[in-house]
Amino acid sequence: MERIVLAHGAGGVETSEILQRLIFSKVPPGLKKVEGGVGIDFPDDAAAIPVGDGYIVVTTDSYTVSPPYFSGGNIGTLAASGTINDVVMMGARPIAALDAIIVEEGFPVKTLEDIVESMISIFTKEGVALIGGDFKTMPKGQIDGVVITTVGIGISKGPVIVDKPREGDKIVVTDFVGDHGGVILANRLGLEANIISDVKPLTNLLPVLEKYRPYIHAARDPTRGGLAMVLNDWAKATDTVIVIDQGRVKVRDSTRAIADMAGIDPLYLASEGVAVLAVDTTVAEEVVEELKKAGFPEAYIAGEVRKSEKYRGIVLARTEVGGYRILETPRGELVPRIC
Repeated sequence: MERIVLAHGAGGVETSEILQRLIFSKVPPGLKKVEGGVGIDFPDDAAAIPVGDGYIVVTTDSYTVSPPYFSGGNIGTLAASGTINDVVMMGARPIAALDAIIVEEGFPVKTLEDIVESMISIFTKEGVALIGGDFKTMPKGQIDGVVITTVGIGISKGPVIVDKPREGDKIVVTDFVGDHGGVILANRLGLEANIISDVKPLTNLLPVLEKYRPYIHAARDPTRGGLAMVLNDWAKATDTVIVIDQGRVKVRDSTRAIADMAGIDPLYLASEGVAVLAVDTTVAEEVVEELKKAGFPEAYIAGEVRKSEKYRGIVLARTEVGGYRILETPRGELVPRIC
């Protein structure tokens, strides 16, 4: 592709390809991370900079969701929660954030105020200081409503979680998947749907991550590209085969119905308040029970990581009738501008 298309921002194959072309292939190897830390040498939702015996964890993201209001939240709720969650997924405690808001000329001030108050209320509830930012306006028609970019900062007193699942690990999911994507998809299709976005901070996960840190080999929130994208990223990065039991993956009937109407696999739909973990098999069941006590009552084991001499870097879904299908990396414009 010689021109940017919506698929480049959808979080699937095209996003990976454009990042490789524009950035990853051009930054010198020695500058892809701070020495001893984690950076774009191992792309994740956040980076880590070593400081003393721990790390400063930093993340940045831009939120362009359309529509900006949806059942269960708005772009402000999404920006604050997503920022916090990207820090938490590395096992760090979020402490501060910055925001940059770009808004279209003519946008209602009261609506913008409501969005910003939603963002600040999440940061306030989670004890995350809003320490700086920027504000810009664009002429009418040169931006669609409002875009919010954030930076999140967190502290880890020990090793951070770097996504490197190991053979035998169990795939643990904290909740139903795809609800946020289902809400946005229903809005785009102009349909009434009994779905509420799952957008929320995942800070309740931190005590479990800290307690079982040596046994948790990967952690990610399945945003753009959904559960399928997370698992494919992990399988390709580790040359493993990840097998999930399709019947165990929790998808609400209403979310599945919307996905079926749009011809989209619900495992490709984004979640904004769900975590996926790769956990050592010796403690996986124990971790699930701890997650339930920590406020994730729907937590479950969805599959496992395997090594194969014949197949590498793929995800297999065991169907309800006992067969297998390849769960491919998402491609194309499934649900662009979802977060």
